[in-house]
Amino acid sequence: MNLRFLGAVGTTTGSMHLLEVKGKRILLECGLYQGKRKEAFERNRNIPLDCAALDCCILSHAHIDHSGNLPSLLKNGYRGPIMTTPATRDLCEVMLADSAHLQVQDVAYVNRKRLRQGKNPFEPLYAPGDIPPTIRAMRTLPYGKDLQVSPGVTLSYHDAGHILGAAFVQLDIRENGSSKRLFFTGDMGRPHMPILRDPDVLHDVDVLITESTYGNRLHPSREDVKAKLADLCRRITDARSRLLIPAFSVGRTQQIVYFLNELFAEGTIGDLPVFVDSPLSTKATLIYTQHPECFNEDILGMLREGGKPFAFPRLTYVTETEDSKRLNAMPGPVVIISASGMCEGGRILHHLAHTVEDERNVVLIVGYQAENTLGRRIVEHVSPIRIYGDEYPLRAQVEIINALSAHADRNEMRAYFTDMGPKVDQVFVVHGEPDAAGQLATDMRALGALQVTQPELGEVYDV
Repeated sequence: MNLRFLGAVGTTTGSMHLLEVKGKRILLECGLYQGKRKEAFERNRNIPLDCAALDCCILSHAHIDHSGNLPSLLKNGYRGPIMTTPATRDLCEVMLADSAHLQVQDVAYVNRKRLRQGKNPFEPLYAPGDIPPTIRAMRTLPYGKDLQVSPGVTLSYHDAGHILGAAFVQLDIRENGSSKRLFFTGDMGRPHMPILRDPDVLHDVDVLITESTYGNRLHPSREDVKAKLADLCRRITDARSRLLIPAFSVGRTQQIVYFLNELFAEGTIGDLPVFVDSPLSTKATLIYTQHPECFNEDILGMLREGGKPFAFPRLTYVTETEDSKRLNAMPGPVVIISASGMCEGGRILHHLAHTVEDERNVVLIVGYQAENTLGRRIVEHVSPIRIYGDEYPLRAQVEIINALSAHADRNEMRAYFTDMGPKVDQVFVVHGEPDAAGQLATDMRALGALQVTQPELGEVYDV
C-alpha cells in the first residue's frame, strides 16, 4: 500500500491524504486550504486527484481545515461514503452551510472589483445547495465500533479529545497475508481540559500519521486562563471599554463561555454583559448539548445537578444581523465573542473595525493563527491592518491566551506517544509549520520510531 500527501504538509490547513491499498483508494479528509487569497482560490478549486475514482473518504473531525472542501469532492464526481462520528456529522451540517455562505459572500466581494476592472466574474467554490448532498453522503460510526470500509481495511474511531466528535482514525489493514495498523491522529486533543474527555491511547501502531501544530511549543497552565480572563474583565470594566475575542465557533467558543460561566458564578466579573455573536457558534453550542457521550465527568456531573455549562444570566447569543450591528454602538464595558477564530471572515471583521483603533479596548487571541491570516498579523502587531479593503491602525491592546488550545503541545504529544508504545515502523509528520514538524520528528526518533518523514506536497510513500 502507499500514501500520497495532498495537503496540510509544511502548513496547518487543507488536510488531505490518499491511502491506496488492494487497488482501493481511501481519502483521509478533504480540508479547505486557508491563507493568501489567490493561492487558496487555486488550491481549493483544483483537487489533485480523480475524485470519481475514490472508494471511501474518512473524516476525523468537523473543523473546516479538515472538512471544508468535501462539497467540492462531490461536485467533482465522488459518490462514495464519507465516514464520520455522529457528533462530527451534526457539526458538519452547520459548519459546511456556514462555509458555503462565506464562499458566496467572498466571491461576491471579489466579483465587484473584477467587474469594475472589466474581468470575468468568478464562481463560488460551492454554494448552500451543495451542502445537503454532502451531508447525505455521510455515514456515522460511533467511537470504539469496527466497520469494514474496503476489502481488508477495517476502520474504528477513538476519542481524540480535540473538539466535539473529534476522532483518532485507526485502520487495521490486511494485505498480502500480513497486517498493519495505521493511526491517523487528525488533530490531537489534550488531557485534563474542560468539557471533553481525555484522548484515548492507541497501541500496536505500525504506521503513524500525526499532526504537529504545537510540536515545538508548550502551553501555559490551564489555571492561568481563569485568572487572565478575570483580569481582562476587570480591566475593561474599569476603562468602560470592550473585550473582543475572535474564537472558533466549535470548541474555543464553548471553552470561553464555560470559564466565563464559572467566573460569573463566583461573582468575579459582576454583571459584565457577554455576547456570543455568531449564528454558527449558537448552533454549534446547541449541538454540544445534544452529545453528552463526548463529555467528561465534570460536565456530566453539572448536567446531572441541573446546571447549564453554556448559559448564565448575563450571556446572550446573538443571531440576527441587526442585533450584531447594534453591538458596535454599545458602550462598554462589554465582552464580545465572535467568529472566525483566525479573523478571516464573519462578523468578527466588523467588530474588529469598530474596536482596534481605540487603545482602551482589548483584542484577546485564544487560538492558533495560521500564516498569512489577519489573526496572525494582529498577533504580530502589524499596523495598519486591512479589513474589507480599508486600513485601520492597530491601537487596541492585544493579549494572547494559549492555554485553551485544543491541540496537544510538545510535552503532551511526547507523553501520548510514550504511552502508546514503541511499535511504530513509519511516522509521517504533517499539519504543522516546518519548525514545529521538525521538532516533533526529532522527538519521534528519540522515542524509537524506526523511520520518520516530513512529507512534501504530492509525495508518495510505500508503507
